[in-house]
Amino acid sequence: MRVLITGAAGFLGSHLCDRFLAEGHQVVGLDNLITGSTRNLEHLAGNPDFLFLRHDISNYTFVPGPVDAVLHFASPASPIDYLQYPIQTLKVGSLGTHNALGVAKAKNARFLLASTSEVYGDPLVHPQREDYPGNVDTIGPRGVYDEAKRFAEALTMAYQRTHGMQTRIVRIFNTYGPRMRLDDGRVVPNFVSQALRGQPLTVYGDGSQTRSFCYVSDLIDGIYRLLNSDFGEPVNIGNPKEMTILEFAQHINALTNNPAGIVYEDARIKGDPQTRQPDISRARALLGWEPRVSLEKGLAATIDYFQERVKVS
Repeated sequence: MRVLITGAAGFLGSHLCDRFLAEGHQVVGLDNLITGSTRNLEHLAGNPDFLFLRHDISNYTFVPGPVDAVLHFASPASPIDYLQYPIQTLKVGSLGTHNALGVAKAKNARFLLASTSEVYGDPLVHPQREDYPGNVDTIGPRGVYDEAKRFAEALTMAYQRTHGMQTRIVRIFNTYGPRMRLDDGRVVPNFVSQALRGQPLTVYGDGSQTRSFCYVSDLIDGIYRLLNSDFGEPVNIGNPKEMTILEFAQHINALTNNPAGIVYEDARIKGDPQTRQPDISRARALLGWEPRVSLEKGLAATIDYFQERVKVS
């Protein structure tokens, strides 16, 4: 296949490029680099099967040559990023999704949307199943990301129903691994970078809020399987093993031998979800997928990666 991946220079997008190239496909990577980095793709320089285009998918997009699949991963994804770029976040979820779907339709290509567990908002159902409609504050600060993704899902389903397109929607839960940014603002880079510097880990609130953490290679495998499946409705991909943020902080300190402990601060953003755990029954049944990389093994690889970044910074 020849595939187009938007957001290719980002954390997940760059790993997707690697997976498709490893499977023998050609990849066109597209990114405007407001949150992505070409450093994530520098190992692909000179690869004849990889083409990088610097472009904003929120603007009119033309891709020369055949395209068999479009994977739309362009979007600021961390709270720091989408609070800094709220309008761009809304545009890439709406105009960007429209343009990416337009490319897929013009090329008669399969389309996969990177959605998010944030479509569930601060959930009242636990764990979260795909048929749960969510509890989202549309006008809160997080709404720019949550609503962009909810609109993107609605638009994707409209193209499927109206034009008969082959579309897929992955709802991504907390994912971690190499190529996350040190200043990403999400919990894994925050904790690991503080621990490696010998600083106390900053826990927002009392630390009782829960998350589940999926290693990036597991997530990419689930996405690859979903694209090649025949299922057109949303599928949760994430690790159902849940833990509190406080437990996670203690785990990071233990793995890094950080004696500095933990400090508590008020919650940064109104509406921070208190629970987050995927029900992956659908992924297990339809894709034969479940996470395989243990938290210890995944964090070891992630800590090694950040060790080098901390030295550079």
